[in-house]
Amino acid sequence: MNWQALDLSILGPAFLAGILVLSTHVPLGRLVLKRGIIFIDLAIAQIAGIGVIAADLFGWHDNPWQVQIAAVTTALLGALLLRWTEKRFADVQEALIGVLFVLAATLSLLMLANNPQGGEHLKDLLVGQILWVSYEQLIPAAVIYAVLLFAWFVLKIGDKFASAFYLTFAVSVTVSVQLVGVYLVFASLIVPALATQKLATKRQLSYAFLLGIIAYALGLVASALFDLPSGAVIVWSLAVTGTLMAILIKRAV
Repeated sequence: MNWQALDLSILGPAFLAGILVLSTHVPLGRLVLKRGIIFIDLAIAQIAGIGVIAADLFGWHDNPWQVQIAAVTTALLGALLLRWTEKRFADVQEALIGVLFVLAATLSLLMLANNPQGGEHLKDLLVGQILWVSYEQLIPAAVIYAVLLFAWFVLKIGDKFASAFYLTFAVSVTVSVQLVGVYLVFASLIVPALATQKLATKRQLSYAFLLGIIAYALGLVASALFDLPSGAVIVWSLAVTGTLMAILIKRAV
């Protein structure tokens, strides 16, 4: 174990990135389970990734705003498509989400096929580079998350507009994917919500946040000590912590 790797200048921004991701994904995860569309974040995340890859192909990688615009635009188009299919093919919505995910994933492969660094780009998209996140990068993400939470919980746009869930989801996932990667986005959305689903709404959100925070902390520390990929370790940390919490809740309820 390398105790010197526990550097707060690196782990601090990464941990804060995790907390920011959880701030939107914990409440959204509860809604995803309620709607029964478990794999929507994988689909939207992959679609947002297409926007990031497209920005790179067009030579926009040095301009973060152009990359964000490309990613958000593709994610919003994907969200609107899923909203349209929900209205017309609600009985097979989960299957359609799965098909969209596969199409987006394979399109990413095709777009990177002739890129000599394509494998590395794909790895960054899926696993993420949470340890490379800086405090400066977190400022715009925090602003976007704050706006989304205000719109959802204070303005209650979800009660006023039928498409609000998909649009909010698309923007949130787009930002999160670029911070922590597709796999960790999915785990952050589903695992805390799944582990605490038997609790009442307010308690569920509190316990889900607590679970996520503990799992991110343990995962980051473990990945630093054993020199392992942080994103993958945190996913496993979420799974193990979520399983333990679900067992405790089941015994307590």
